[in-house]
Amino acid sequence: MTAGAFRGRRVLVTGGAGFLGSSMAHHLSAEGAQVTVIDAMVKDTGANPFNLEGLKADIHRKDLRDREAIGPLVKGQDFVFHFAGQVSHSDSMRDPFQDLGANAEASLALLEACRRGCPEARILFSATRQQYGRPRYLPLDEAHPQEAVDINGIHKRAAEDYHLLYHRVYGMRCTSLRLTNTYGPRQLLAHPRQGFVPWFVRLAMEGKPLQLFGGGEQRRDFSYVDDVLEAFLRTALNDATLGEAYNVGGERPYSLNEFVRVLFEVVGGGTSTVVPFPPEKKSIDIGDAYCTADKLARAVGWAPKVPLKEGLERTVAFYRKHLERYT
Repeated sequence: MTAGAFRGRRVLVTGGAGFLGSSMAHHLSAEGAQVTVIDAMVKDTGANPFNLEGLKADIHRKDLRDREAIGPLVKGQDFVFHFAGQVSHSDSMRDPFQDLGANAEASLALLEACRRGCPEARILFSATRQQYGRPRYLPLDEAHPQEAVDINGIHKRAAEDYHLLYHRVYGMRCTSLRLTNTYGPRQLLAHPRQGFVPWFVRLAMEGKPLQLFGGGEQRRDFSYVDDVLEAFLRTALNDATLGEAYNVGGERPYSLNEFVRVLFEVVGGGTSTVVPFPPEKKSIDIGDAYCTADKLARAVGWAPKVPLKEGLERTVAFYRKHLERYT
């Protein structure tokens, strides 16, 4: 992806036992970076010891809010990829204070540690399309108002705002990337609370019916993990992106019905049913929602490369070998 640009560099990955964090840690370690992983290993959040198998890195089971423990680990880092956080929208509504701590408080604690221990580090934050809420227009661009419909979107926006504020006030080298329906190997499949994509993959692989809420014509875009990693890496190497926020979108929008048809083609069949929205999901549903990544394309030349079918083929092939490790 970045042809050895990180070789010998000191890199910290938060949430490094999770889906995106572990994928980034493996890539950077293979590229020759000196990788440090921090993960609190909170149950049911995607942190998985299997994701760390074979990884050459300095691994620490720590909560980012433990400022005494985190301070020495950030000292002297060249790059910080901040993937730690709580991503479940429904969980954020059930326990808003847990979400506040995992997203906003943890991010603020990390930034303060970096301000003291590695003020020149390049910091990349993993934000979310959910910050926009229900679209006023499509595709969503970075100028769209942010009116989150759930607690998670509010706290992720706060965490992003912390990063951009620390750039403006302290000159810290921060950028935020807003992700949408990222999928691929190493993602939690144990429950549906962290997104429908991995859950649908599991059900389809197990031959169980999929439930489509509200008819299945809602449109979404999907980002394969390798494309997302490349967006982070390219951005990390481009100082013109400092203090900015960018969408990381998919190749094109698909209806959920289209997504399911592609998934069934990959796994060799399947069934789905249309069901009404449960009240707790209907209240935070956003309808059609997909992004344009034109701003990121202009800044760093990034564009998604992996089409949905190919990404699902890679994903299913991985889980056919390791399904029991993620369920």
